[in-house]
Amino acid sequence: MSGEQKSKAHVEQAKGKAKEAVGRAAGNERMAAEGRADQQRGDARLAKEKTKDAFRR
Repeated sequence: MSGEQKSKAHVEQAKGKAKEAVGRAAGNERMAAEGRADQQRGDARLAKEKTKDAFRR
């Protein structure tokens, strides 16, 4: 299950980076902000999974 959550985190980070880039290119600050938020959610999910892995060992 941990691997699945890590994959979701990486997908969320990539989606956020793409959304941010499109928002900046289009001059849409709201879309760029949503992209940054998606990246932060991915970062938080990945950090949570890494912490869980550390306690399993």
